[in-house]
Amino acid sequence: MLYFRTVTYLLLLVAMVAGCSLQAAHGEEQPAANPVTKNDKPREKMEQATFGGGCFWCTEAVFLELEGVEKVTSGYSGGFVENPTYQQVCSGRTGHAEVIQIEYDPAKVSFAELLEVHFKTHDPTTLNRQGNDVGPQYRSAVFYHNKEQKELSEQAITELNKERAYRRPIVTEVTEFQKFWPAEDYHQNYLAENPNQPYCRAVVQPKVNKFRKVFKDKLKKEEAAK
Repeated sequence: MLYFRTVTYLLLLVAMVAGCSLQAAHGEEQPAANPVTKNDKPREKMEQATFGGGCFWCTEAVFLELEGVEKVTSGYSGGFVENPTYQQVCSGRTGHAEVIQIEYDPAKVSFAELLEVHFKTHDPTTLNRQGNDVGPQYRSAVFYHNKEQKELSEQAITELNKERAYRRPIVTEVTEFQKFWPAEDYHQNYLAENPNQPYCRAVVQPKVNKFRKVFKDKLKKEEAAK
């Protein structure tokens, strides 16, 4: 058991170092100049959801496989700095959370179902932290786009706390969506583009594998066939 824990710790340490090296290499790269604001409308028949659940490499990879999700973009929301870079957000001083912007077809998947996946694929009880990722940029959050999303999010949190689904109370932030800054290009579709990156092998892929088992009936057909 001690050997297993030591090996696991070393793998996570290597993954974290690799992630920091990647950050340093791309630190000054700028995200898209034009943010998505609350006044921008999604494509016809599509709706948007914005979630923060730790590192967006993980959350993006999970939601990309969900039936009804048409597009997932990694980025930053909830902060006060214009046009933030990954390096700035990682400092924890911009107010942003790492988030994903989801474009989905409500005829195929509901916001309530998105919330279920969100809460079951990260720990919503750790303040400003997901595992070894620590800082306000990794906070659990729902940035709601309308009144219905706000009410459903608050209701879900109330019910989960009442059911004692977790050992600790949920600390997920529920805040009105204002602006979303797409992250740098190298962050998009990260797992598919970097399957052998240490963090992906030690953290992201195991999370996706767990998601596939729990939500196997809600996967896209091509993902379910894997």
